[in-house]
Amino acid sequence: MSSTLKNLEVFANEGLRTLLLAERTVTNEEFQTWVAKYQEATTSLVDREKKIEDVQDQIEQGLKLVGATAIEDKLQDEVGETIGFIKDAGVKVWVLTGDKVETAINIAFSCNLITNAYNQIIIDGNDIDKVDRGIQNAKLKVLEIKKYF
Repeated sequence: MSSTLKNLEVFANEGLRTLLLAERTVTNEEFQTWVAKYQEATTSLVDREKKIEDVQDQIEQGLKLVGATAIEDKLQDEVGETIGFIKDAGVKVWVLTGDKVETAINIAFSCNLITNAYNQIIIDGNDIDKVDRGIQNAKLKVLEIKKYF
């Protein structure tokens, strides 16, 4: 596990897309029960996304790590130039991602979304308290940067 996590970090730092592979045996009865719940969730008229996520979480339990893989995430032609034109036109561009921070930064550099001349403010958290602290720290950093202009 620790070896795989180290490899994932190396892959992400190289700007690669990572994927963990895991498995578990599911009985036919368990699968049929799950499929019925999943079909019900996908046809729900209320809170569909939440219900689908909950049902998916039920099947993704007790998994055994099999390995990990990574691929290069190539941008479409002219993405960098297009983003450059948009920024040159005065449009403010933000990056909001669910990717690993390192991967998001590498992709942002590769498509000219950010350069070394930019001040990066990273808010990284998986619960409201961490995100709130990150926002408060970001505000302080922005105020500090503004002092110089």
